[in-house]
Amino acid sequence: MRFYFAPMEGITGYVYRGVHHRFFPGMDKYFSPFLTAATGKSAASREMRDLLPEKNRGYTLVPQILTNRAPDFAELCERLSAYGYREVNLNLGCPSGTVVSKKRGAGFLGVPEELDAFLDEIFQKTELEISIKTRIGVSEPEEFGRILEIYNRYPLKELIIHPRVREDFYKNTPDWDTFAWALEASRAPVCYNGDLFTKAAYGRFRERFPQTENVMLGRGLLRNPCLVREIRGTDCLDKPRLLAFHDALCEEYEGVLSGDRNVLFKMKELWFYMGNLFKDSKKYLKRIKKAQKLPEYRETVRELFAERELSREEEAGRDISFSPEAGA
Repeated sequence: MRFYFAPMEGITGYVYRGVHHRFFPGMDKYFSPFLTAATGKSAASREMRDLLPEKNRGYTLVPQILTNRAPDFAELCERLSAYGYREVNLNLGCPSGTVVSKKRGAGFLGVPEELDAFLDEIFQKTELEISIKTRIGVSEPEEFGRILEIYNRYPLKELIIHPRVREDFYKNTPDWDTFAWALEASRAPVCYNGDLFTKAAYGRFRERFPQTENVMLGRGLLRNPCLVREIRGTDCLDKPRLLAFHDALCEEYEGVLSGDRNVLFKMKELWFYMGNLFKDSKKYLKRIKKAQKLPEYRETVRELFAERELSREEEAGRDISFSPEAGA
């Protein structure tokens, strides 16, 4: 089994990836938060800096691209090729309203003829390997028959399927029946993505789909950065290492960001996911959210680690909420 770390906009940049790899090695691939390119413009310099080879040493990184314009896609591929990348991932899964309204991300699935023409052009214009991260439609799972028919016309490196439609956002249950059909019908190798938050949830997935060789995890890894190592049976999360991981991440952000406010924004966003790792943590999370200075924040985190135990897996893994603007 191969495990991928899903891209999470605003969270899994090079700082997070590097610290995660240092403390919890073993991911087969990390995927970058998506690059965008507006008409006639290159990707923002901030986005490209996140992909500099010197900032991503020691692990495999796949840049993800969000666009519906083939020339922009090809231009980004040229720049990424110069960085040494050999694979890119096309985002056809983001459900954000601002993305979908421009017929990008999951919104591109609603215009299959345009999607087909786009894929035809990008496969002619780049020599990089192209994988796709997709949802199964905009409104109904039945849309995926037509969509997969289009995908099957092209030599995809891999098809990463999040079996929800756009209108689900991250609610409801992933459609395993449609995923099962896609496993049989896809010409490209298939990777699964969706709601595998715990080792037990992964076990249930493997019972249903023992033939699946690749899995992408996102929210589950943000909640428990040791999840893949626990699934493989090589490790188990404990408070000392989790605290060391937290402190190293905070220190790294201090080194590249200006001022307490920017560092706190990054760290508070992570607690949106890690918070339910601890039993009875609400009052601490409230104080973390209100913290305005790093010393105040650090004191609250220390108290949380000292005074609360880690939750049982089934408790910590349930009801992981999610902001649709944050993911891909």
